[in-house]
Amino acid sequence: MTDTDAGAGAPETAEATEPGGIRILAQFIRDLSFENPRAPESLRGGAAQPQIDLGVEMNARSREDGFFEVDLKLSAKANREDGPIFVVELLYGGVFQIAGVAPEDMEPVLLIECPRYLFPFARKIIADVTSDGGYPPFMLDPIDFAGVYAARKAQEAQVGHA
Repeated sequence: MTDTDAGAGAPETAEATEPGGIRILAQFIRDLSFENPRAPESLRGGAAQPQIDLGVEMNARSREDGFFEVDLKLSAKANREDGPIFVVELLYGGVFQIAGVAPEDMEPVLLIECPRYLFPFARKIIADVTSDGGYPPFMLDPIDFAGVYAARKAQEAQVGHA
């Protein structure tokens, strides 16, 4: 262990460039739907594990005030052989202030980094609503937003070449 300051050699000037950053100004539920069509029969224990179909979408738009709105849409549909168990759909939004990002890098920031900030809150909402519906909390696994973004870009490129 040393007593030296790792930043001691760095000059401190007032002209230092302002670092880029993402600031969350607001978060909100834009739309939330939970359907429990077969309750209370579907709440009985001992039934087979349901098949879960997940959906993830991200959208972003700029605002007149210079900020950005980002929407994260998550959906989960649980089905068994005898029919649907539950359906939950959440459209969770945020307003972001983004500084120090080059225009060509803005789309990945909006569609990868901003959803990463929103996801833990959206995940908790889905866990709470499924628990309130009578089921164990449905905890979404972490999402690879960079992978979702890359798949979306690849799909757009294929459509463009068709």
